[in-house]
Amino acid sequence: MKLFLSEKDIQKRVSGLAREISKDFAGRELLLIGVLKGAFIFMADLTRELSLPVKTDFVRLASYGSGTQSSGKVEITKDVETSIRGKDVLVVEDIIDTGITLKYLTKRLKARKPRSLKVVALLDKPSRRKVDFQADYLGFEVEDHFVVGYGLDCDEAYRNLPGIYLL
Repeated sequence: MKLFLSEKDIQKRVSGLAREISKDFAGRELLLIGVLKGAFIFMADLTRELSLPVKTDFVRLASYGSGTQSSGKVEITKDVETSIRGKDVLVVEDIIDTGITLKYLTKRLKARKPRSLKVVALLDKPSRRKVDFQADYLGFEVEDHFVVGYGLDCDEAYRNLPGIYLL
């Protein structure tokens, strides 16, 4: 494995994202919806950095199985439990790869009529995109490498690494 992003680099960028999001949603309550399992560490750090009232919920979508390539099919294994109607919603994702999962999720969430719906992603692999999708807030771009650490895994391993590594 080769270090791609250090813990310090990640924390600096998470703080910057939190400042931007806090400014954009100033005076409003924000519902964060974390995409499990990969985004849980990013979401925890981001939540602590936000300077506005937040509530949290989670959704779990599977598209990888145990491999390193997306299957292209999205399966919901845990849905959002909170009503999002009329709320400002921020989906928190670890990485945008093909875009299929987030496009599916945002379409599904928009049907529930939130006041607003935005996406923050820690990482983006634009070279892998199969559908048109852009995050509203983005941490870092990464080339077409498989990355692990800071919540990202390979067959459930490496999530606990404090930095992000190229596998």
